[in-house]
Amino acid sequence: MLGALERVRVPTIAAIAGACTGGGAGIAACCDIRIGTASARIGFPIARTLGNCLSMSNISRVVALVGPARTKDLIFTARLIEAPEALALGLLNEVVPDVATLQRRAAETAKLIAGHAPITMETAKEAVLRLRRTLSREEGRDLILRAYMSEDFREGMDAFLNKRTPEWKGK
Repeated sequence: MLGALERVRVPTIAAIAGACTGGGAGIAACCDIRIGTASARIGFPIARTLGNCLSMSNISRVVALVGPARTKDLIFTARLIEAPEALALGLLNEVVPDVATLQRRAAETAKLIAGHAPITMETAKEAVLRLRRTLSREEGRDLILRAYMSEDFREGMDAFLNKRTPEWKGK
């Protein structure tokens, strides 16, 4: 599904208010432009919550946005990045003060882009996708199976559902 979003022929805009984590952060990474409120927080806290892993496709997207070192930092620390840092890292393209401004700014940006040459938009978007090779899900299947079939993932899910801190065992 995220690959389909990424390949939409027209530019896509993510409007982010509040926490944007896990799958939501993956969706945002697929979008061409990400605008967030000052209260936006973005991250992949899976190392402290569920104990699973991102797909190779999602890792590729995040690495393309912030680089390998920052991607590891985001995943290893499981922290949520505040809006100013997200802007500096490239996770956000713009920060606005509040939700009302966010909605207005996203609409203005969409209208602006919609008024530009559609073939230019489409070819520029495709060119960037071609330059940034997104690894397929199959290329990371072994990693997905290791994480999702682990005792730690079952523990992480149980802890998450029961609102407790997981007890990791590395198995």
